[in-house]
Amino acid sequence: MLQIFNEFPRLAAAILWAASRDEAMVVEHLVNIGRRSATERTAHFFLELCERLRLVGLASDTEFICPLNQYVLADALGLSAIHVNRVLQQLRESGLMTLQNRKVIIHDVGGLKALAGFQDQSGGRINKS
Repeated sequence: MLQIFNEFPRLAAAILWAASRDEAMVVEHLVNIGRRSATERTAHFFLELCERLRLVGLASDTEFICPLNQYVLADALGLSAIHVNRVLQQLRESGLMTLQNRKVIIHDVGGLKALAGFQDQSGGRINKS
């Protein structure tokens, strides 16, 4: 492995970046469960999903297809399906995002990032204060 890294330093940098990114996502998931409210957790989930899909060309900065139903979302977020429904309604009514007909539309990216305390790919955390 060291020989390959010496011969291909860009490959080494890419692998280390990917490992670092994976570690950061694990930490974010732990924070999601322990510190974030249901609304913050849901907002963070959709922002992270949007970023991942955007990186592979399956989303714009504000829209993407989301085939997950509220039961699957509830399991992923550690919430009940009823609570997910209420949170999605709250996010819609506050003008931040909409999930309708399996399509997510983020109406206020900055507001949603602020609510979630979302750290974007460049590493800049947006504080809620």
